[in-house]
Amino acid sequence: MVKPFIPQLVYFEPGALEYPLGKELKDKFEKMDIEIRYTTSHNQVRNLPGDNHFQKYRIAKSTLVVGVRKTLKFDTSKPSAEYAIPFATGCMGHCHYCYLQTTMGSKPYIRTYVNVDEILEAADHYIAERAPEMTRFEAACTSDIVGVDHLTHTLKRAIEHFGESEHGKLRFVTKFHHVDHLLDAKHNGKTRFRFSINADYVIKNFEPGTSPLDKRLEAAGKVARAGYPLGFIVAPIYIHEGWEEGYRKMFEHLNQHLPPEAKEDLTFEFIQHRFTKPAKRVIEKNYPMTKLELNEEERRYKWGKYGIGKYIYQKDEEQELKDRLYSYMEEFFPEAKLEYFT
Repeated sequence: MVKPFIPQLVYFEPGALEYPLGKELKDKFEKMDIEIRYTTSHNQVRNLPGDNHFQKYRIAKSTLVVGVRKTLKFDTSKPSAEYAIPFATGCMGHCHYCYLQTTMGSKPYIRTYVNVDEILEAADHYIAERAPEMTRFEAACTSDIVGVDHLTHTLKRAIEHFGESEHGKLRFVTKFHHVDHLLDAKHNGKTRFRFSINADYVIKNFEPGTSPLDKRLEAAGKVARAGYPLGFIVAPIYIHEGWEEGYRKMFEHLNQHLPPEAKEDLTFEFIQHRFTKPAKRVIEKNYPMTKLELNEEERRYKWGKYGIGKYIYQKDEEQELKDRLYSYMEEFFPEAKLEYFT
């Protein structure tokens, strides 16, 4: 059973204690008897305990850095939303395939930002620029925000902020089931709450440290009953022995857990497994025993932005994945909308 994340070690950056949330977190962690350190910058978070890379990496993944978000220029976040809204970075999960392994590089610790009002104010400026068009913000581009929110309640504040917004919408995705504190948030239908789901084989072998599928689906049922628009990301869609049956079972279980009202406004996003050369190096270093298939010869190369291409499935395999998953979606959730397959 995955318990809510509690850091082993917490760092505070300069300025973090000038914000109410910073003070609140310091009090909370002192009461929990968690070791607190101070640092001039998150880049100085070095000398973490551990005798080798393996130990240091795992301790980093259970280290929280509380800081102030200085850059209030948001990145774009296609195809999921117009912008990424930065409340946290890093993740406590240990998904072998995760792209955060390369983007976080040598800094796999989790960071949470305490200047929440400034971040929301910046979002309001972006909304005003595009009005009367809707502007969607993705809160889980660089983290699993739900995984840390039981400590910070930043996400809850954001949900209520967007609940009052005329032209702004929020969305995020999670692999954790710790959602109870979000169920009474005044969302006004402006936040789409998404869960990342997968075949049992993928979750068991490649997603340690995250909630099991039945817990995610149970949480999705609660979220649906709380009136949130709901969505599911099936990612990475991964070819393995018995994958057709594995994904069919996943859809069956999902169908059993969702109340009828949730099925009227449901979205799916399908993302096939992909990897880059730098990601492969990092994955093999951090998870040397992984069963993840990373054979470049069996894949096709797709050019990406910033000059780093990805290895994705061959055209015929991709088409088979697409057809199969689309047919399951049609069978179990004929009303649902497929936002994209990539």
